[in-house]
Amino acid sequence: MAEAVPVRCPACLRENGYTVPVFPCACGSPVRPPLDLAAPPVPLTHQTWSDAWVTVRCGACGRESEWPHPEVGCGSCGTVVRLPVHPVDVVRPAGGAGTGPDRGAASADPAATARPDSTRDGGGGPEPHAPGARPGAGPDARPDARPDSGRDGLREARPAHVPVPPTAPVPRPAFRPVTIRTARDAVATAALYLRWLGFQDVRQPDARPIPSAAVDLRAPGLVAQVDPTTAPAGLRAVECVWLNGLTASATSVYFSLAGYTEDARARADDLGIPLFVMDLTGMPQPVNDPADELIGSGA
Repeated sequence: MAEAVPVRCPACLRENGYTVPVFPCACGSPVRPPLDLAAPPVPLTHQTWSDAWVTVRCGACGRESEWPHPEVGCGSCGTVVRLPVHPVDVVRPAGGAGTGPDRGAASADPAATARPDSTRDGGGGPEPHAPGARPGAGPDARPDARPDSGRDGLREARPAHVPVPPTAPVPRPAFRPVTIRTARDAVATAALYLRWLGFQDVRQPDARPIPSAAVDLRAPGLVAQVDPTTAPAGLRAVECVWLNGLTASATSVYFSLAGYTEDARARADDLGIPLFVMDLTGMPQPVNDPADELIGSGA
């Protein structure tokens, strides 16, 4: 676990401990926003959607993703401050060449360092503009041959992310639906369905669900939202359950009785959030591709 760093409140000068959150990159490696501890924290007086995100580069694959900007609230006076983060131009993947604008020689012509001296061997190589010849190629080289880059040279470019092949369906008995008559039935059905998918120790709230409000379900590695209302779930609801999943480093899932708005479905597809809709028979149905993948792979 990462150690907490001290953050001094600019209002009351109290030091608060802050632990940098860990986010999951698409390649599977953990990603942490690189804090700029030399810069002072900035008091947060006005929150905007664009300012709430920061671009972080994965140190393993070099992928750049948007993650919540580090913020911490003072435990004494309640002041919320935003912590400065190093820009991605100065953060490079571990063990690889830089990807910022200052990589310089790494992007130069590889043949420039392998070009032989024109006075050696009598200059018997091909003319610089001979058809089919590459600069620095010998007389026996093929037209499409590439100079050996060596251990420290440029390597063949690889895609930043190779999609994982689809997993084989997990064998499980058929799900037995429960008729939904009340909001509590909807929450209980969603909990049973999550257990059927393989999530263990799904916890339901002790209080009776309010028909006009969504209900949270939690399990190790899972954050689920159950919406028993008669209105389609909107964009804000989908983004909230996604942020809750990021905070807990868990999978986010959404259940709704009335379906989803068009922008909510599009946003869920972008974020990879499984969406399910439940009818009164109590049988959840997948709405998007992430939901189909969750059914196929299980927890």
